[in-house]
Amino acid sequence: MAQQDLQELLRSSRVWAPETTRLPAFDPDTAPPTPLTLFTSWFAEAVAAGQPEPHTMSLATVDEEGEPDVRIVMLHGADADGWSFATHATSRKGRALSAHPYAALAFYWPSLGRQVRVRGPVTSALSQESQADLHARSTGALAAALTGRQSEELSSVAELRQESEAAWRRARENPAEPSPTWTLYRLHPKTVEFFQGDAQRRHVRLEYRRTEFGWSRGLLWP
Repeated sequence: MAQQDLQELLRSSRVWAPETTRLPAFDPDTAPPTPLTLFTSWFAEAVAAGQPEPHTMSLATVDEEGEPDVRIVMLHGADADGWSFATHATSRKGRALSAHPYAALAFYWPSLGRQVRVRGPVTSALSQESQADLHARSTGALAAALTGRQSEELSSVAELRQESEAAWRRARENPAEPSPTWTLYRLHPKTVEFFQGDAQRRHVRLEYRRTEFGWSRGLLWP
C-alpha cells in the first residue's frame, strides 16, 4: 500500500460513527465515591451495548532497560484490592514487572466512546492462587499456558503446532496440570481515570486519586 493510500484511509476513517456508537451523558457530580463501583457500572454498560471483548485491555510496562512496552491482555478480575491479569513470570511482561513492578492499564469501549485508565504498583499472587486462576479458565487457556516458552524465539510455525497439539492433549487429560511460571498479577491503583467522549469534543475526564484518607476526585481538561 502506498503512503498516500494510508493517509487517505486515515482521513476517511471515522470516530464514533452514530450508526455504531452511542455517547451517553456523564455527570461527574453523580459519580460514586470509589472507582471500582463506577468501573463495574461502565463495564456492565459496555457489555449491554454489545461492545466486543470489553474485558480486553492494554497493559503498559517498562522493561529491564527502561524501555516502554505495551500489549493487549485480558482482565481476570477487579476488586477493592486491584485489577488483576495473568501471564508467565518468564515472559517479557513478567520480566518487566519483576524489574519495575509498576504498570498502567487502558480499556477502550468505542461503542460508548469511553476509556478507563488505571495506574499503580503491581504485586504477584502466591502460586496457589495463580494456579487456581488458571484452572478456573478454559481448556484452551490451560493449553496455551502449557505451550512452549512465551516470548522466547520460535524456530518455525511447525514447531508451534507440534508443541500446541501436545499441550492440548495434556490439558484435556489432566485439567489440573500446573504451569509453574503462570502468575496472577494485581495492579493496585493509585489513579483511575474515566473518559466519556462527547460529539462536540467536550469530553469529560474524571480522575480518582488514592490518598491516605481514601479516594479524592477531580476533573481534567480534555
